[in-house]
Amino acid sequence: MSITKATLADVPELNVLVNRAYRGEESKKGWTSEADMLDGIRIDETMLKEYFSNEAITILKYTDDNGVITGCVYLEVKGPKLYLGMFSVSPVLQGKGVGRALLQEAEILAKQFNCHTITMTVISTRAELISWYERRGYVFTGEIQPFHDHGRFGSPKQHIELIVMEKAIV
Repeated sequence: MSITKATLADVPELNVLVNRAYRGEESKKGWTSEADMLDGIRIDETMLKEYFSNEAITILKYTDDNGVITGCVYLEVKGPKLYLGMFSVSPVLQGKGVGRALLQEAEILAKQFNCHTITMTVISTRAELISWYERRGYVFTGEIQPFHDHGRFGSPKQHIELIVMEKAIV
C-alpha cells in the first residue's frame, strides 16, 4: 500500500473509482454515497485530464499491494489555503484507514506548499461525514455555499447546500 501523486495515465482508473465512491448502486456499499441526493456522474475523464494541466492541482492516489487505486484526493493550492476535494475511497474499503491515510498525506503536502489551512466543502445534510471530519480536526467556518447547479458534479434530487470546513495546519 502506498500514496503517490496520480498521473495522466491514472485517469481511467480514477474516473471509475470516484464515480463508484459517490454515485450508483456500488456507492451504497460504503457510507459516503451521494446516490440518494444526486443523479448523474461525479466526474468524467475530460475533467480529470484538465486537472493535470493545472500546476496548482495535485491528485494523490492510494494503491493497494496489487497496484489498484483504492482511494484518491484532489488538492489545489489557493493562496495560503489548500482546497481538498474529490475525496474518494472504494466503497468496500471505507472504514479501513484509507481515507485517514490520505488526509494525513494531504496535511504533509499542505506544509510543503506553505499552506496554513486545509479547506473543503461538504454537503450540509451529511451529518456522519461532517462528524468524521470533525474528529480529524476540521471545523465548520460558518460559511454556507450553494451547490454547483450547472450539472458538472451531477443533478441534485433535492435542495443541496455546502458547508465550508477548515483545519489549521501547524
